[in-house]
Amino acid sequence: MSEDEELPDLDGGAARSINSTAVSGGGGDQNYVSPSPDQVLENVLENVLYFLTSRHDRNAASLVCKSWFRAEALTRSELFIGNCYSVSPGRVTNRFKQIKAIAIKGKPRFSDFSLLPPDWGAHFANWLRAMAASYRALEKVYLKRMCVTDEDLAITAHSFPFLKELVFVCCEGFGTDGLAIIARECRHIRVLELVDTDVTDDEVDWISCFPDNVTCLESLIFDCVETPINFEALERLVARSPSLKKLRLNSYISIRQLYRLMIRAPQLTHLGTGSFNTSEIVAQSEQEPDYFSAFAACKSLICLSGFKEIIPEYLSAIYPVCGILTSLNLSYANISAEQLKPVIRQCHKLQTFWALDSIGDEGLQAVSVACKDLRELRVFPVEALEDVEGPVSEVGLLTISEGCRKLQSILYFCQRMTNAAVIAMSKNCPDLVVFRLCIMGRHRPDHVTGEPMDEGFGAIVKNCKKLTRLAVSGLLTDRVFKYIGQYGKLLRTLSVAFAGDSDLGLKYLLEGCPKLQKLEIRDCPFGDSALFAGLHHYYDMRFMWLSSCKVTRQGCEEVARQLPGLVVEVIASGEEENETNEYVDTMYLYRSLDRPRPDAPRFVHIL
Repeated sequence: MSEDEELPDLDGGAARSINSTAVSGGGGDQNYVSPSPDQVLENVLENVLYFLTSRHDRNAASLVCKSWFRAEALTRSELFIGNCYSVSPGRVTNRFKQIKAIAIKGKPRFSDFSLLPPDWGAHFANWLRAMAASYRALEKVYLKRMCVTDEDLAITAHSFPFLKELVFVCCEGFGTDGLAIIARECRHIRVLELVDTDVTDDEVDWISCFPDNVTCLESLIFDCVETPINFEALERLVARSPSLKKLRLNSYISIRQLYRLMIRAPQLTHLGTGSFNTSEIVAQSEQEPDYFSAFAACKSLICLSGFKEIIPEYLSAIYPVCGILTSLNLSYANISAEQLKPVIRQCHKLQTFWALDSIGDEGLQAVSVACKDLRELRVFPVEALEDVEGPVSEVGLLTISEGCRKLQSILYFCQRMTNAAVIAMSKNCPDLVVFRLCIMGRHRPDHVTGEPMDEGFGAIVKNCKKLTRLAVSGLLTDRVFKYIGQYGKLLRTLSVAFAGDSDLGLKYLLEGCPKLQKLEIRDCPFGDSALFAGLHHYYDMRFMWLSSCKVTRQGCEEVARQLPGLVVEVIASGEEENETNEYVDTMYLYRSLDRPRPDAPRFVHIL
């Protein structure tokens, strides 16, 4: 396909020519040349494509024919790259000329669990060079699990004069020096969000670098930045930003400082409270601020998070907004069920709730009674220990399924579970789209019957017809993978650890799940025979990750030989691959439109 053909002007030129010809009956200017039918069709097509906003719809449209391919490329303004190595930056900039928003994902998700060696790759610099030369009008940049340096941020600030939104999720490599450059140089910045991102302390006061005339901030999120903040500069910035709707503070902001910010920004809709503690030394005669009134003044507050070093006695301050909250994140608040109950019983509109397992089954029961509209629940462990009896169990899961029947997504960490509780959830919550159950401890069976957890997860894929994401755990045999292959026809993302008996388990998955895009597997007995079972499907997947399994280097080489359009990376756990090992440490397989990446470190062997 030719990607270099330029289409005619989209501003109605063809339409005016058609109308002129129709009115004159074909006469008029003897020098007039009627546009070709193909040209007219492409002009009309481009105007139609402007109304297509879904990237999936646009992808489908681009595959119809060459004309649609060219027209879709010229009218696309937003771009999503699910794997930074799936396509070269040059190919992207050559095809898409009008991009104003770009989202790029880098490292695979298992890097969050230290399963990927440092310096593996996903450097933003490779993309930035191409973007800076081609996308001067870029307004939005979203990066996830990418390595970004201070120099990258400097180039970003100088190359994109109209930049409005900059979002980093699980990124690393830059510090407060780079943030200072963004704050100082990006005069149109509206959104600056740092989420679960490692930011080094360069001892630079980046908050005070926002120019005094900057008043267009809409979202400022820095709760992951573990460095002190110039509070006076932050307070002035908040005061002169009347459009600020989202503000998430780090743990260096005390509840007294939070109060001062809230009375200057009652228009907030999303708030991360910071520490929710008093770090200042206060004179005994000094009166405590009226935190209750500050929250009462925030009439639009619907999303609340933070509480990183919480004093539970201050929780009563949020009572005035509990009735309007749709999202409450207490995943940093180590509180008990008794401390949670006065809050949660008022949260009748809550749709998203995150918490620590310190609330116990009793706290989950309070959630199930009060939050009938709940759509998403996440319960994280205070301590991820395997050999203890944790505070949440199958009792809490069962209670939630009985009380929150609109639930669509759940992430649940626990130390013990039963098939009966999981089966009940599959029947009580049939609209589940995401089900991630993490039973901490390897090969843990149903703690009542001692049976594998096969039937519970089998019921989830059988009864939850909308399920697209699944994470399994506990003692599992090949039978559960047979269930998943038989019923998981819409499944797109699957995470597996310490499960299965033989290669047959993985074969069931690869042969039975036609829409599977992302497959993450660790510490399972799957070998080369299972790997070869997916040869027909790998081109349709975004990636597959296998670590600590029984896949050999020869097996990986055979996949690479049969599927040259795939990149097969063999990743050693150390700097050099141990050739005496019978099995590879990690295999990372993904599709790519270009040759293998040039920046692979020594411990990565691309086959």
